[in-house]
Amino acid sequence: MSEGKILIVEDELAIRKLIGFNLQRSNFEVIETGEGQHALSLIKEHVPSLILLDLTLPDMDGLDLCAQLTENHPGIPIIIVSARGQDMEKIMGLELGADDYIVKPFNPLELVARIRSVLRRLSNPANQPDPDIIRTGPFVIELRTQKVYKSGNQIKLTHKEFQMIKVFTEKLNEPVTRDELLDEIWGLNYFGDPKTVDVHIRRLREKIEEDPSNPDYLKTIWGYGYSFFHDEVGK
Repeated sequence: MSEGKILIVEDELAIRKLIGFNLQRSNFEVIETGEGQHALSLIKEHVPSLILLDLTLPDMDGLDLCAQLTENHPGIPIIIVSARGQDMEKIMGLELGADDYIVKPFNPLELVARIRSVLRRLSNPANQPDPDIIRTGPFVIELRTQKVYKSGNQIKLTHKEFQMIKVFTEKLNEPVTRDELLDEIWGLNYFGDPKTVDVHIRRLREKIEEDPSNPDYLKTIWGYGYSFFHDEVGK
């Protein structure tokens, strides 16, 4: 069983192949590229578990790429692997959102250990609880910024849609009635059409489900209401 999918972004072919070889020996899947723009397309296609990022790339600066990745794919951790070992480079990389920074030359076994450490830490959010973040399956819900991500990609939601998914993930696997949703989101004094809930449910499914007509997550509980199902939850 694979320990995860690693995207290597490294312009030197020999180093890229060496890293890939050691990762595959350690039971990781490997995706690789030597260019930043290609990395951006690979992330959308493969959704890696972690990114190994060199700072010296032929088509863009690695720090700029790191900033883009942390903004657009905040659920995917990054380890910078670079010959640029000055303290300021490390500080900038970590401040831009990298989870770790390894200076070349490095021990391949140490690199594998650092990857496992980052993945282990992120897979057990109870070790670093954040009351402003809800994680369930492929979803990350940021309560403070009101942003929702699925597999690292941000989903653009309206304020009401965000409130709705927040209610569902706080009551994961529990049925929620239409009246409860109206009270929680529209307020106790709402006297409009209760079917507005159904309209928002449909729109939310169109954004979070692969097949809105056959949802994997936001399911209808006939005769009762709706429920958001997933087996794995962290908060």
